Amino acid sequence: MKFGFIGAGKVGFSLGKYFVENGIQVSGYYSRNHISSKEAGNFTGTKQFLTLNELINESDGIIISTPDFEIKRVWNEIKELSIQNKLICHCSGLLSSEIFSDISKFDAYPYSIHPMFAISDKYFSYKNLNEAFFTIEGHEKYMDNLTFLFSSLGNKVKVIDKNNKSLYHLASVISSNMVLGLINSGVNYLKQCGFEENLALEALYPLILNNITNIKSKGLVNSLTGPLERGDLDTIKSHSENINGLDKELYELLCRNLLSLAKEKNKHRDYSKIEKYLGDEK
Repeated sequence: MKFGFIGAGKVGFSLGKYFVENGIQVSGYYSRNHISSKEAGNFTGTKQFLTLNELINESDGIIISTPDFEIKRVWNEIKELSIQNKLICHCSGLLSSEIFSDISKFDAYPYSIHPMFAISDKYFSYKNLNEAFFTIEGHEKYMDNLTFLFSSLGNKVKVIDKNNKSLYHLASVISSNMVLGLINSGVNYLKQCGFEENLALEALYPLILNNITNIKSKGLVNSLTGPLERGDLDTIKSHSENINGLDKELYELLCRNLLSLAKEKNKHRDYSKIEKYLGDEK
């Protein structure tokens, strides 16, 4: 199966290079920005296409690697071409394959393929895509083929339901982008203590990394430490009294969230005073 990419940004660059490096055939790239498609072709050792029709004719699977808001426009263009028996895919974490409206009329097969991975650099991110977890959603006809393709590269793969795409994407965003918000708050508190930003990040990094490593090896419950886990209400009060506004609200919301983990880890520990303080009494 040979894949062609529409869109030559970070995702297109990275996924195409990852395919080529692992022996998956890539026909090349089409983009309205001819400079970027030429660059992507050069980077992956594949072809630059100047028309959508040429790319579709030379590809079995079409991967739309544009921003989400462009996917519908691209679909409206390519459905006017000969796409019979083609796999039409996009890489959105949020959108389902249903964005390819009426695709059955064209005898083509829709899929969404999403790497749960922060692709931050179009030249280097492909090197770590072997660590990414991929989710796939779409038509059953080629689902086993796509699942096998990524599994054969060493990736873990999960087929998900189209109705769960928004919830799935929420899980990814909370666990990735929003973690940066928490770290940003931690950095700001250290800056108030006299740290330079670079030094604050350097100080926090081992703490962050060790926590993530523990989660992977021990699971969420057994990785929980800190004042809430040990039932230290005085420390929680001290924290809460020294922050204001949204940070205070966020801190207490996160404490409430962690209570369920703490109770599971320490089934005989009394958290009633903390619950009362947080206004979480049953």
